Amino acid sequence: MKLYEYQAKAIFKEHGIMVPDSVLVNRGGDVKDAINTIGVPCVLKSQVLAGGRGKAGLIVFAKDSQKAFDEAGELFERPEKIGSLLVEKAIDIDREIYVSITIEPVNATALLILSAEGGIDIETLAVEQPDKIITEAIDMREGLMSFQANHLAYQMGFEGKQARAFSQLLQNLYQVFTGFDCELVEINPLFVDTSGALIAGDGKLIIDDNALFRQTRFEQTQEDVRTEAEFEALQAGIPFIEFDGDIGLMCAGAGLTTTVYDLIHDEGGTVANYLEFGGPNYKKAVKAMEICLKVPSKVILIVTFGTIARADVMAEGIVEAIGKLKPDRPIVTCIRGTNEAAAVKMLEEAGLEPLFDTEEAVKKAVKLAKEAHR
Repeated sequence: MKLYEYQAKAIFKEHGIMVPDSVLVNRGGDVKDAINTIGVPCVLKSQVLAGGRGKAGLIVFAKDSQKAFDEAGELFERPEKIGSLLVEKAIDIDREIYVSITIEPVNATALLILSAEGGIDIETLAVEQPDKIITEAIDMREGLMSFQANHLAYQMGFEGKQARAFSQLLQNLYQVFTGFDCELVEINPLFVDTSGALIAGDGKLIIDDNALFRQTRFEQTQEDVRTEAEFEALQAGIPFIEFDGDIGLMCAGAGLTTTVYDLIHDEGGTVANYLEFGGPNYKKAVKAMEICLKVPSKVILIVTFGTIARADVMAEGIVEAIGKLKPDRPIVTCIRGTNEAAAVKMLEEAGLEPLFDTEEAVKKAVKLAKEAHR
């Protein structure tokens, strides 16, 4: 679950990380009052769950109150449907730094990432100038040790009191990372102002969805997602991504799904959505298909290969879903794995054609989608 910037910064502040003074204004709220409270110059920051806000024109610097008020009105009228703005005090910046902590899955550690060049695309920097990125593996059994944080502070060019402050900031950020079950916690940029203070200019925090049962402080609402289908999937705990293509996917497993994506692309087709039908979701066929039917696709393609996730259980669920939901588009099935023979029998009795080759299933789905456009 992604948090908004203002939510991430509230957590930072609670953990001793400085953030700029700010006021959150919801759509229809008193923008003038917020601007008067913060003063000018100020920064208007659209609260959306997306990166690249600066490049998209969703963050605006205003030197005077009238410009700030006018810019706020324009931001609220944007097609992105901005629900709130963070009106934030402008900082007199000396330099910017990139700081983040994420998971390093190969070695099962946390990974602290630093760069003296903040406020830019870290992915681009990693490719073009990897020597400017500092990484430090953190053994999560021990946590971020003081000597590690101190060493990193000096590597970043800090000295004396400022080095101690940066070392403490890293340790505080690690406490946020572990305390909120984060997949990622990021400050980009971390401002060093002209007085030498360290201030989180932005904040990104992503909570592991598997930990949401204990991270109950924040809840996502329908306003946090783009479509009704995404919100229903979120409520049902089903991984789901919506695109703008023609073929809705119900697939089991990331590897198989990636292969199906590539096959669809090679056949000249496009993907309308991805829904994870494997793992704990293989018994949720009715809800899964209900979500997919909310997406404006031309055909639904179901491709699975199950061992623990039994083919017969998935087939039974699909037949039940078709009976209850009466889908208004073709359903293509390629369901393989445990108890496959029973699955085939159920699909055939329901009038579906069981396919056994993924490429054949993709070709059929793409053909049906193209025919629907004629």
